[in-house]
Amino acid sequence: MAKKPLILVTNDDGISAPGVRALIDVMKEIGEVVVVAPDSPQSGMGHAITINSTLHLEKVVIDDGEQAEYSCSGTPADCVKLAVNEILDRRPDICVSGINHGSNSSINVIYSGTMSAALEAGIEGIPAIGFSLLDYNYNANFEGTKKIVKSIVENALEHGIPKDVVLNVNFPNLPEDKIKGVKICRQAKANWEEEFDKRKTPQGKDYYWLTGKFVNLDKGEDTDEWALENGYVSVVPVQFDLTAYQAIQQLNTWDIETKTQ
Repeated sequence: MAKKPLILVTNDDGISAPGVRALIDVMKEIGEVVVVAPDSPQSGMGHAITINSTLHLEKVVIDDGEQAEYSCSGTPADCVKLAVNEILDRRPDICVSGINHGSNSSINVIYSGTMSAALEAGIEGIPAIGFSLLDYNYNANFEGTKKIVKSIVENALEHGIPKDVVLNVNFPNLPEDKIKGVKICRQAKANWEEEFDKRKTPQGKDYYWLTGKFVNLDKGEDTDEWALENGYVSVVPVQFDLTAYQAIQQLNTWDIETKTQ
């Protein structure tokens, strides 16, 4: 009898978040599940790792307790590192991260703890996928994502994900019967126009709340933003090699002084 695939599940919203509980439910239909997730929300942590303080792991039982679960005091990237090096007795066949409460499309991938966990797995040579739903509500309904999540993971296990590539999957906030399909996309060119709400404490000291708005600068119809706005699930292949290869030739024309004296 073939051994079930070993699936590492993680997230950035915390181990008890409804999104990761929904993801665990789907993964239990596919393989053997081990969960290593933060003990508290870590949204927006990007690829931060803990180097100046200690890390703690605690085995926990949530829901039915079928799968092994560990809560971690660190970041999403820490969770993957600890899972691979301290918990698992063999390399996972795939790592899935999410389902995130909120968008990780376009430039949001840079800040995302969800995607950074998936990218950390990819750096370790583990096929990885990050899943997000465009609903920031803690009590968001993830039922409409489950069928497509399962299909994407099963395809990844069967066909493989290209080397050094991680998949960034985002779901529009729509009922299952309103989703038009799945589109393989590129990341839209967009950014955040930040503002800071400046306030004062009762003691008169300034403090700030980060606010702002997301601005899509990309009019292409092959982007994740277009897909999501038009009722499709977006799948963007993401690479962690950040080299801008097209710039190397131009930079080699610079007359950079190399003499030290």
